[in-house]
Amino acid sequence: MQTNAPMTATAARPALNHLRQLDGVRFLAVALVLFDHWMAGRIELPLGALGVTIFFVLSGFLITRILLSSKDKLKDKPNGGLGKYLKIFYIRRTIRIFPIYYLVLFVLYAVNEPPVRQTFGWLALYATNLYMAYYSVWMGTVDHLWSLAVEEQFYLFFPLLLFFVPRRWVPLTATLMIVGAVAMRYVLYRARLPWFIGYVTMPACLDSFGLGTIMAFWWLYQRERFQQVFQNSVWIWISILLFATVVIYTKILPAIPDPQGWSGHHNIMSDVWERLAASLIGFFLIGRAVLGFGGPMKWLLENPVSQYMGKISYGLYLYHNFVFNVYHTRPTHFTLRAWRRITDILPFLNSSYFFPFCFYLSLTLLIATLSWYLVERPINNLKDRFSY
Repeated sequence: MQTNAPMTATAARPALNHLRQLDGVRFLAVALVLFDHWMAGRIELPLGALGVTIFFVLSGFLITRILLSSKDKLKDKPNGGLGKYLKIFYIRRTIRIFPIYYLVLFVLYAVNEPPVRQTFGWLALYATNLYMAYYSVWMGTVDHLWSLAVEEQFYLFFPLLLFFVPRRWVPLTATLMIVGAVAMRYVLYRARLPWFIGYVTMPACLDSFGLGTIMAFWWLYQRERFQQVFQNSVWIWISILLFATVVIYTKILPAIPDPQGWSGHHNIMSDVWERLAASLIGFFLIGRAVLGFGGPMKWLLENPVSQYMGKISYGLYLYHNFVFNVYHTRPTHFTLRAWRRITDILPFLNSSYFFPFCFYLSLTLLIATLSWYLVERPINNLKDRFSY
């Protein structure tokens, strides 16, 4: 059951209550990423990209909801409360995000993980995506940190932007973010620059955050419109159909050769329109989850497993690439050596990929669980001292 009941137009500013089904959405998003990174080559669908995009839309919604509510609360303070507005936001973000991120970096540096040793400064500054774009190279075991860099870079400018933009201009601002991101990807595509520049750079991801911003604005100030748009689940299916159409046309249309020699079937559908279509799935899925699904989707998003997975989703995402990734894990990696020792004793486990997949999942769950209870949750409790 959702904790936010619908409010009338005359009601007070909505409280920032926990929206239970969004934890289930986090689980779905991280599951798509893990499935993609562990099944690549067996299923050629952009499921990982879809999962990351859903996270971006969700971040746009949650961060905008927090910032606009904080701005409303502090508007009568001297200077509009800008100092407290920024201080509380960044302290809470730091408490939630930084501890295990930097713990992982220092541990990997200590054990001499090559990409961490070689690019530690970029990683420490949340500039992984900039490194990729500038040097036209992927980064092995730290590839996936590009999305965390995008989010941190978004957090640097967006709180100030939202503070100074009048409330009535927020939807227009979000629309410009959406149009600008699509236009940027199109320009990069027409310029025949490496496709992943439009994939990992923060401005090229702003359509996802922009849709989340519009959703938060409607939720806070135009609740009737929010309910009208998201109460019908048919829009989720339409957006899924649109995404499927983009994926199909990506395969049908000729591939554009990458000037850097990167492999993959890329054209205007994958490089320009795929993220927007994925963002629309996130937009309608999250909006419907905020109102509260019923039936099978309610069970899927609210059952204890989904809720727990959603709670530890940050750790699952952060650690999974170091456990295994089809694209870069070397045969000498500790997880593959451990798996070979297990199958030396139980050779039937090599009869199906299902078994190693379960092994990677179990190991990732174990690490993320230990991280949650030993590091994240104790530190995360400090956020209670800095309320909005």
